[in-house]
Amino acid sequence: MTITYDPKHPMYLDEADTRHELERVYDLCHGCRLCFKFCPSFPTLFSYIDVHDDQDAGKMTPAQQDHVIDECFQCKLCYINCPYTPNQHEWALDFPRLMLRADAMRRENGQMSLRNKLTTAVMGRTDAIGKVATSMGVVTDVVMGAKPGSLIRKVVEKTAGISSVRLLPPFARSRFSTWFKNRPKTTLLNRQAKVAVFPTCLVEYQDPGIGQDLIKVYERNGIECSLAGEAACCGAPFLHSGDVDTFTKIAKKNVKMLADEVRAGNEIVVPQPTCGYVLKKDYVDYVGGADATLVAENTYDAAEYLIRLHKTEGKSLDLNFTGEIPETITYHTPCHLRAQNIGLKSRDLMKLTGAKIKLVQQCSGIDGMWGLRAENAHLSIPIAEKLGQMINDAEGDVVTGDCHLANTAINEQTGKQAFHPLQVVARAYGIQPEEQK
Repeated sequence: MTITYDPKHPMYLDEADTRHELERVYDLCHGCRLCFKFCPSFPTLFSYIDVHDDQDAGKMTPAQQDHVIDECFQCKLCYINCPYTPNQHEWALDFPRLMLRADAMRRENGQMSLRNKLTTAVMGRTDAIGKVATSMGVVTDVVMGAKPGSLIRKVVEKTAGISSVRLLPPFARSRFSTWFKNRPKTTLLNRQAKVAVFPTCLVEYQDPGIGQDLIKVYERNGIECSLAGEAACCGAPFLHSGDVDTFTKIAKKNVKMLADEVRAGNEIVVPQPTCGYVLKKDYVDYVGGADATLVAENTYDAAEYLIRLHKTEGKSLDLNFTGEIPETITYHTPCHLRAQNIGLKSRDLMKLTGAKIKLVQQCSGIDGMWGLRAENAHLSIPIAEKLGQMINDAEGDVVTGDCHLANTAINEQTGKQAFHPLQVVARAYGIQPEEQK
């Protein structure tokens, strides 16, 4: 048995070795049970072991082990709360990374279904889909804009494995990078910093308004902005589906591009938490080397960067908020932002406007493809329903959240549009949203 989360380890993809490690970790988790409430994986795990008088995790079948794996959607909350993580305990337990290893092992050993691979191939090509969608708006609207449960959505579910009952985030008519390149040039009178924005596929193709408000808020605070090379996906859909080869190929390309940006004097800013986590954590593990470390050390969440600037001696944020400021803001804290261990920087940023913040800390159950796969709808929807109820109970004047996919789930469950925190700050400055074409 090899305790490893290193994808370059010679035993990483070995089936027998991986299953022995699953047995070890499942036994530890069963004895602890601290994470029973975070995702379906743990109640399922406990139920399989509890039926045995001696409660021996070694009696679980490979199919039962796989059932637990399939219900993990990489929220990382178990890792945040685990007392036995590699940097805390000799047992060196990292449940999310073991699930990634198990998925990669199963894919390598031909244990992933054809349907699973097809869904990954369709949904994972976010850049290809985004480019087509933003250039063929009418066609995309017919499919992506179709109502959940409609005939079109059922056909898509049958062919591509995308749930017919989940609300899908629509694509924009124009890409964020197109807006950025065509916008009027600005001159900063008091430059405080220089960043390269990695917009992510979600901002590039689906909600460019987030990127537009980010640029305007940053420039108002003397931060010079450029685009981090060619807008691209971080690769998370492939990583979380066990396709390590495709993920690593994407990651290596992005690491080279982003490292060049850092060497050119830029710091990297990411407006989506999953992508920020991938750049900070996963690129170091799967690509490694000096460039990956350089990128990780110079990558910041969008709100994290502003708060960091505000607390730097000799620098400050513009606190002259003359625009629209809601009295109360409901703020959903995304799991992958909490996993970065940077604190609640978006909350701190919005508090500077004078608004009262109400926190909602509940997973949306999305994690990109997992929550939108047809076979996971019966698991993901109850998680989203719980989040929706907590959002409604908070009764904030405005709903916010950093994760665009989680915000889509909030909209699905409550009918309320959730905004990125930087959009709230932009409105507080009096910056009006642009009409999305």
